[in-house]
Amino acid sequence: MDSPELWIGFNLCVLAMLALDLYGFNRHAHALSLREAAAWSMVWVTLSLGFNYWILRVHGVTPALEFFTGYLIEKSLSMDNILVFLLVFRAFGIEPRFQHRVLFWGVLGALALRGLLIALGAALIHQFAWILYIFGAFLVYVGLHLLIRGHKDFEPQRNPLLAWARRHFPMAESQEAHFLVSERGRRTITRLFLALVVIESTDLLFALDSVPAVFGITRDPFLVYSSNVCAILGLRAFYFLLAGVLPLFRYLDAGVSSVLIFVGAKMLADPWIHVPTYISLAVVGGLLGTAMAASLFSARTARPTNT
Repeated sequence: MDSPELWIGFNLCVLAMLALDLYGFNRHAHALSLREAAAWSMVWVTLSLGFNYWILRVHGVTPALEFFTGYLIEKSLSMDNILVFLLVFRAFGIEPRFQHRVLFWGVLGALALRGLLIALGAALIHQFAWILYIFGAFLVYVGLHLLIRGHKDFEPQRNPLLAWARRHFPMAESQEAHFLVSERGRRTITRLFLALVVIESTDLLFALDSVPAVFGITRDPFLVYSSNVCAILGLRAFYFLLAGVLPLFRYLDAGVSSVLIFVGAKMLADPWIHVPTYISLAVVGGLLGTAMAASLFSARTARPTNT
């Protein structure tokens, strides 16, 4: 699946959907209601599954399973992104009506970044096949670190790029709907700009584990890229849909870290043990489903009962 027409057509469709989202349906700054977030989430998931069905019909079962497994992994990892978005917006006091704009440009930057990292990863794997073992060991390490530490180490205000931006640019006194504003005759940055800086730099760290994770499922750069893109496109709607209930999923980190450890171990053991894609899909789905079910059960039993 490496034809230039496929890459160009896919990216044109993505850009068209993003333009329609920003300049058509979300032209004015506002916080997405639960109904809007649910509708947009359904749109993005339906489009992704429709694309998966197209892969199945045109390219066969194996590429379709690889895409869907990669999409599922990226979707689960994006839950961590949502938690980070929450922490960043709280740290900078970003009003809900302005969060959509930050997330849009954050997602656009993430798409470009993922494309570069996937191209680099594919070139490295083609030139140095042994680098897959480094990817695998890195995923196991990240999974274990997430399992033990969670997000305790994440402090938005200590981001080095944030300190650099504050040193080199004057800061606006009031919150604006834009990233750069004129104030007292000079160009200043706003809290939205600072939040975007932290989100973009943090996504680089997420990409360093999410991209190798999908390479652990498929070596096809297009499938790695398209599964990443389809998962990221619905991230903003998922944020507004899940931000309020995400703290209830207390075992989500355990599920995500288990997925990373499994994929990393699969990459390390590949010369001796080949795990078929359908088994990888079953394991990933089982780990995430168990984590979600355990979280919901725990939240339900912890809820106080009326006497």
